[in-house]
Amino acid sequence: MTFYVTTPIYYVNSSPHLGHAYTTIAADVMTRFQRLVGTEAFYLTGTDEHGSKIAEAAEAAGEDPQAFTDRISQRFRDLLPLLDVENDFFIRTTDAPHKAFVQQVAQRMYDKGDIYKDTYSGWYCTACERYYNDGELLEGNACPIHKRPVEHMEETNWFFRLSAYKERLIAHFDANPEWIVPRAKFNEARGLIDQLEDLSISRSSITWGVDVPWDDSQVFYVWIDALFNYASALTYAVEGEDLSAKFWPPTVQVLAKDILKFHSVYWPAFLMSADLALPEQLFIHGYLTVGGDKMGKSMGNALDPFPIIEQHGPDPLRFYVLREVQFGSDGAVSQEGFERRYDTELANDLGNLVSRSASMLVKYLGVDGVAKVPAVPADSAVRASAEATIATWRAQMTELDLSGALETVWVFVRELNKHVEDRAPWALAKDEANAELLATTLGELAEGIVTVAHALSPVMPSTSVKVAAMIGVDAGALQQWSWGIAEGRDVTKPSPLFPRLETAKA
Repeated sequence: MTFYVTTPIYYVNSSPHLGHAYTTIAADVMTRFQRLVGTEAFYLTGTDEHGSKIAEAAEAAGEDPQAFTDRISQRFRDLLPLLDVENDFFIRTTDAPHKAFVQQVAQRMYDKGDIYKDTYSGWYCTACERYYNDGELLEGNACPIHKRPVEHMEETNWFFRLSAYKERLIAHFDANPEWIVPRAKFNEARGLIDQLEDLSISRSSITWGVDVPWDDSQVFYVWIDALFNYASALTYAVEGEDLSAKFWPPTVQVLAKDILKFHSVYWPAFLMSADLALPEQLFIHGYLTVGGDKMGKSMGNALDPFPIIEQHGPDPLRFYVLREVQFGSDGAVSQEGFERRYDTELANDLGNLVSRSASMLVKYLGVDGVAKVPAVPADSAVRASAEATIATWRAQMTELDLSGALETVWVFVRELNKHVEDRAPWALAKDEANAELLATTLGELAEGIVTVAHALSPVMPSTSVKVAAMIGVDAGALQQWSWGIAEGRDVTKPSPLFPRLETAKA
């Protein structure tokens, strides 16, 4: 069994922001979970580097387009290790193998009769790289996304017979009700099919793009170039090997709702024309919002992830974006929200649980500063809760309910903290008659903490290893979690996991 996940390829007209990090983190969490449960996974991300918007941005920067895209694409690549993302390949649409793949596939579509020449007249938004009809525009002929006036354009271009695939698209939607999630986005995409018109796929007014192989006066319009990256990457990600047979089609493609139409209508029709299998599922997440507006470069309100990571590290940021915003929905993010989650849930709930549990193990059961984690009776209620937590968490992660899975883990974290308060090991330690109950309680806490570390490992990989190590469990053992894994492990005095931000500011 294999798992192939993709992010959209990010447009390099300017540097990455937290919205890009959000999608990239989510796909990495999915990939890490699949590897945790033994599935062979492949994770693709990269940059989209052609089109008029990029040519204009390069000109404004005083650079030629290739130099401009080299520089900005590197910023996106540099973000990955900072986010602790383990992607398998980073594709650039300026890669020669990708351009050759696009030309080969387009030629096949052309030979099939699905591409023809015609003149198009309509309202064009450069920021969206798409045409709008009159009914889609806001007052003053403004783009509904960017709230800026669009321009009227007329060109003779090559067109894809999108309308010819209407019935096949409808049949695919009807036969695959889980193809797009959440359900509301499935319904929205299904409604788009009723409005199908043939699609302009080339431009004569720009030169920065993939050349149309049968017409040297045109370059491909950004979407037919960009969308086929998901297939082209597998043909050259590993030198001398084509991974298509192993990983195609994608298991899940993660994207934001602003590119729903391109992926749910254009993309499957392109694949049908090219005789390639369709992705198994599209997961459409919402926007990160700032002050009620979508975060984005063109909106002028983007949060830069680089200083956040530099100050706090990747794990708190990874945790925050999936915890603060229900994955699949829109949600507001802010520096204040990050600090609140950090202090209340990471420093207080998790950090304090690990610190005082390990400290009590050493204090009450330790010899020369080292304690062995005691065995826990098989009928332990904490054990039952831990095993139920992992079962629910696995099901939620499999269903891509990343935020729900985090909530399940945090319910268990709070249970463990309540267990500390209810059992009060500091009081039990005062009476030798309670020695067995004290040992059981501390053993339950140790096993529970390792359970939390295992479940957090896809979201907070470095933190999970540190947490498990405080209970004497190494990274390899953590991956193979089962209740009882901590028994007999050596515990020493812990170091703080999450210094409180209020203390750091003081």
